[in-house]
Amino acid sequence: MLWVVVPALDEAENLRVLVPRIAAEVATFAPSGRVLVVDDGSTDDTGKTVARLMAEHPEVELETLRHNLGKAAALQRGFRRALDGGADVVVMMDADGQDDPAELSRLLERIDGGADLVTGARLVRQDRFVKRTTSRLYNRTTGLLSGAPGRDFNSGYKAMRAAVAEDVSPMLYGEMHRYLTVIAHGMGYRVTEVPVQHHARMSGSSKYGLARFWRGFADLLTVRFLLSYEHRPSHLFGALGMASLLLGFLTLGYLTVVKVLGEPIGDRPLLIAGVLMVMVGLQLTLFGLLAEMVVHARNRGLGQRT
Repeated sequence: MLWVVVPALDEAENLRVLVPRIAAEVATFAPSGRVLVVDDGSTDDTGKTVARLMAEHPEVELETLRHNLGKAAALQRGFRRALDGGADVVVMMDADGQDDPAELSRLLERIDGGADLVTGARLVRQDRFVKRTTSRLYNRTTGLLSGAPGRDFNSGYKAMRAAVAEDVSPMLYGEMHRYLTVIAHGMGYRVTEVPVQHHARMSGSSKYGLARFWRGFADLLTVRFLLSYEHRPSHLFGALGMASLLLGFLTLGYLTVVKVLGEPIGDRPLLIAGVLMVMVGLQLTLFGLLAEMVVHARNRGLGQRT
């Protein structure tokens, strides 16, 4: 069963045109498919518009969030409802009209071909120069730090198997929706992308801002840490701590030799640096051990519940 999840914030005008097009496209692949609009606390007539569309298109559904929680939370709620509704494949699509419903077939073909998650790559963007430039930098940085394949990680047009939607949902918060491809790849799923046509926004204003770029970069570091060290945090903090301890002891050892040779060391900045490196090293090592205890307690608790 196919579900298309459309998170929307103040997109009433666009949804009036877009939802019937999505519904028509879904009907060609899955007569029992559903189109779910998640109203993320809109202040315009988004909810009323979708309610009218539901009367005309029985396959259309609405999920309403009482206030604006962000795109990641809206997608998480949409994925959960789709999975509860028996979805086999979940598609996410933006509500601004820039994603073309006619390209849905290309994404589904890759799913049928064995991929677990397919991204609609916007290789020719119809956006402002600033947005195109920051997005290009974001994609290159994401690929470099994550090792995941792809050229357009931030595309909001994706199709995935139900198992992928189930596994990535717990990590959908903040700006994590940008890293669905990275998260799925880190979990061992087969991810790929297919070029799709990209259109200019139909109406309304973009929700994009430069602040989102920096928040997204911070979330990238979080994703990288969770995928690599969630179950072994001491490997990271312990390694950093031991390196700091080693440098600190070497520095203090050198200063000890200098002191034995009769030279004063009390006014040397190197002495402060050596002591600081030892203290930081001890703190990082202890922090890694505490983190391991937290992970161990969590895993033991999960084992007892199962």
